Amino acid sequence: MELIKKVNRTSIIILIPLALISFFIEWKKLPVSILAGGILGLANIKGLAWGVEGLLGSHKANAKMVIFSMFRLLMLCIIISMLVYLKLVNIFGILIGFTVIFTLLIIEGLKYAKNS
Repeated sequence: MELIKKVNRTSIIILIPLALISFFIEWKKLPVSILAGGILGLANIKGLAWGVEGLLGSHKANAKMVIFSMFRLLMLCIIISMLVYLKLVNIFGILIGFTVIFTLLIIEGLKYAKNS
């Protein structure tokens, strides 16, 4: 969970200025989309970490954890689909937000693995 907290802090430092900079690009809804993608990415990582901790705590895959993982993925798809369908966000902004989060996760994970 220390890694997730570090990614959360770093992502806030990167996502907010990125959204402010994207405000000057002519695409509508890009700043909101970047923030929405970042928030959904952070929520997904937090849920994934919770699921992995639950699976590692027991010797076999708990049915509740497997169902939670599938439910988390389904909810993520439904939320993104509804936001895009209602035209509240720009799909490229959501992808930018996700990319920032997952890039930070990879970078922080490599740093953590190198220090261990």
